[in-house]
Amino acid sequence: MQKSEEKYGAYVQILKEELVPAMGCTEPIALAYAAAKAREVLGEMPDKVVIEASGSIIKNVKSVIVPNTDHLKGIPAAATAGIIAGRAEKELEVIASVTPEDCAKMKEFLAQIPIEVKHVDNGLTFEIGVTVFSGESYAKVRIVNYHTNIVLIEKNGEKLLEIKVEGENEEGLTDRSILDMKSIWDFVNTVDIADIYDVLHRQIEYNTAISEEGLRGNYGANIGSVLLDMEGTNIRTRAKAKAAAGSDARMNGCELPVIINSGSGNQGMTCSLPVIEYAKELKVSEEKLYRALALSNLIAIHQKTGIGRLSAYCGAVCAGAAAGTGIAYLCGGGYAEVTHTVVNALAITSGIVCDGAKASCAAKIAAAVDAGILGYNMYIRGQQFRAGDGIVTKGADETIRNVGRLGKDGMKETNDEIISIMVHDRC
Repeated sequence: MQKSEEKYGAYVQILKEELVPAMGCTEPIALAYAAAKAREVLGEMPDKVVIEASGSIIKNVKSVIVPNTDHLKGIPAAATAGIIAGRAEKELEVIASVTPEDCAKMKEFLAQIPIEVKHVDNGLTFEIGVTVFSGESYAKVRIVNYHTNIVLIEKNGEKLLEIKVEGENEEGLTDRSILDMKSIWDFVNTVDIADIYDVLHRQIEYNTAISEEGLRGNYGANIGSVLLDMEGTNIRTRAKAKAAAGSDARMNGCELPVIINSGSGNQGMTCSLPVIEYAKELKVSEEKLYRALALSNLIAIHQKTGIGRLSAYCGAVCAGAAAGTGIAYLCGGGYAEVTHTVVNALAITSGIVCDGAKASCAAKIAAAVDAGILGYNMYIRGQQFRAGDGIVTKGADETIRNVGRLGKDGMKETNDEIISIMVHDRC
């Protein structure tokens, strides 16, 4: 692929748009971002807060610890963190700078200020609205479709910003529909590393740091440590454990940032950390590692494009399959190995559901990475899943398209039922 081609520039831009830093699970952080912006527009501390959230936002915020809050959890906590200590200009690092005094103020705010949470269904999977009040004054911020996409800022009846929302289109982002397996492969093998170096170097640094913290500390169910204790330190186990450990830390209050993929820190870690670990084991060049990471990241994004940012389909499945392709590349695999790795991995794990962000995400990540590694090893041993085996069809892009249908359309009712269980049932 030539630098002068439009697709080349678009692929570089997609990596820059997707691989950005975030502190904590991205849905609570998006909520904190909206709340921080609303408070900024109001110009004073509110005496009342109303939060509107789509079901998938409620699902992904309900059970996860918000970082830098002294282990507060849930929707009111995320909004409160943004109101008390948020810096809206930092976007997904909105609550990166929090003091102990701020944490004390958060607890006081939660105890004294009424915060109402409303489940809204405007036909959008991803929707957040935060309205803050002070006496007769109010300010409202609305985010839809992706984590930093503010489409409305309103104060006391005046609309300071209003962007028309047309369904679930991701306004302002490069068109992801231009991604396909052959073009990704061509890009990865011809890209000038200087064009993607900074964004991938940051991914290596950030995600490695939180993974190491996850193995050092005591976070959630400590899946990374359990894997190493159970299976030893061979490369396959380390690849799974490193990714799981990053999620262990991130889902359970660690205050280190991660580099996300497709709006998700778990997905960003899953499609990068196993590849990084294999690169160390195989002692490949830095250039080869960066090409493998570009491959893994773009294939993860390609898979998620058809599914959407949030659904009942576990995003770790996509990222684990993508990690398998990066590993295949590092092991000397070509286009055939990469495409069959994706198909094999998706055939194994596409039934995993997303029931929100919480400690068990780390275990799902380990299973997804295992499927990616198995998918590659199947193919190099002459084994594969074939067209007609369930949702598998002829061609990787076509199979990915089927998975998109499954995740976006087929699992809508599944998502509604998961949300109902999490929000309404007592269990």
